[in-house]
Amino acid sequence: MVLGLGAALGAAVLFGIASILQAVGSRKVPTESELDPRRLGGFVVALLQQPAFLGALVLNLAGFGLHFVALRLLPLYLAQAGIAVSLVVTALLATRLMSDQLSALEWSAVLAVCVGLGLLAVSAGDAGESAEHHGLTIGVIIGLVAIAVLGALASRSQRGVSTALLGLLAGLGYAGVAISARLLQDGSVGELLRSPTTYTLPLSGAMAFILYSLALQRGSVTLATTPMIALQTITPAAVGVFVLDDAVRPGWWPAAVAGFLLSAAGSLILVRFESVKPDPR
Repeated sequence: MVLGLGAALGAAVLFGIASILQAVGSRKVPTESELDPRRLGGFVVALLQQPAFLGALVLNLAGFGLHFVALRLLPLYLAQAGIAVSLVVTALLATRLMSDQLSALEWSAVLAVCVGLGLLAVSAGDAGESAEHHGLTIGVIIGLVAIAVLGALASRSQRGVSTALLGLLAGLGYAGVAISARLLQDGSVGELLRSPTTYTLPLSGAMAFILYSLALQRGSVTLATTPMIALQTITPAAVGVFVLDDAVRPGWWPAAVAGFLLSAAGSLILVRFESVKPDPR
């Protein structure tokens, strides 16, 4: 439990820093970019030419390594709540490095996230077995196809609703990463290569990363991040408890629910804090 929670918080620090760099890098790429197979290669190349984006990519990969450890050791709802602390990191760094200020409400949200995470930590039981679940794997594959189609449609617009929808789809993609990591089985290289989960995990992450970049270049960090955090936290948490047998300590359900609600509410308030000002050119 201690190792898993430490890994989740370490990942949150890296993700929090990366979110600022990703926003800066994405906004230096023309906003007419869209999720079109004919243009996707050029869009990715343009992103990779941005030093800030490369820094975000490195930090996200390192953060995923820690996140993977947390996903294998903790119930999904606790691992995802830990990752949500990245919003706290982003806000605190922005106040120090970007001369932005948090309001009293936003500082209260920081405290709510920390208290909520503490309640989740003390109420969490054992993580369910990481057993194969073919129905859930098929669901992740279907979800990936749907995310790609909807993302292609949403990216054709430059309006605010496109920003929110792309952020929502990115959150579902990151939810696929968390679920795939939990379903991934230990085994030989040959067994891993034959497992669909080996491929849904990186595909989900890549899809989510691109969609979030598209969302960041179209609108505010607030509008892009709010639906992403909500979906990437709530979806795996529900799957973990109701499908994968993640446990809560006997008698601690009220504390777990209160902790989750506090963390979620605090996170949603914090994403209102726009750490990077629009500079698309």
